[in-house]
Amino acid sequence: MGNNPVTNLGGKTLSFFQALGRSGLFFTESLLKIFTYPLPIVKIIEQIYFIGFKSIFVICLTALFSGMVLGLQGYYTLVKFGSEGLLGTAVALTLVRELGPVLTAIMVIARAGSAMTAEIGIMRISEQIDALETMNINPVKFLVTPRIGAALICFPILTAIFDIVGIAGGFITGSVLLGINPYIYYYRAVESVVMADVTGGFIKAVTFAAIVNTVCCYNGFFTHLRTGDFGSKGVSLSTTSAVVNSCILVLIADYILTSFLL
Repeated sequence: MGNNPVTNLGGKTLSFFQALGRSGLFFTESLLKIFTYPLPIVKIIEQIYFIGFKSIFVICLTALFSGMVLGLQGYYTLVKFGSEGLLGTAVALTLVRELGPVLTAIMVIARAGSAMTAEIGIMRISEQIDALETMNINPVKFLVTPRIGAALICFPILTAIFDIVGIAGGFITGSVLLGINPYIYYYRAVESVVMADVTGGFIKAVTFAAIVNTVCCYNGFFTHLRTGDFGSKGVSLSTTSAVVNSCILVLIADYILTSFLL
């Protein structure tokens, strides 16, 4: 590629859309193979344990302190207007509509997404994926499909856990530490959240699951195609790229979905 900036920009734009198309096909293939015989039920359960169960502690810890910070900030903002009784509403809606799905996705990216990219990337550079193909085992179905299936199940559940623990964190700050009537906090939190808020949060969680797993698995699976970076260095750069791109795409998708759901 020459030094002409317009040529370089065109080349990078073309590469971006090619990668986007390949990622879409990669996700579609891995998703459809969930329903092909033999069903990968056992491997999906193994991935549910890795992606979901092992993330519960870090999700709960993040949710608790996020809720406590929301309670603290919300109280000192609302008390200026004599509206501290609305703290339950502010904490619940903020968590259910936005912070729950987004922070859950980001924490899963940090804990499980990076590990998925590194594991699949190492299998690629050590030719284990080539060995699977030699044994007539489809590597996408063997490696990627169980992770996609598990993520689509785990993300909504983890988001629900995040919302509940976060609201409890706001209760600790607002009612236990700052003296808001517990009944008012609970009533406002329950009364303000409607089914559309919960449904919107779950739609975001499922969308983020598809994005995170596609980006992380795609970067690991095609580590060998990175130009100029090979071996362990290629895996480390693929892992970094997967984490950064996943976080950016989650935030972009969150804005787009919020625009449609409001």
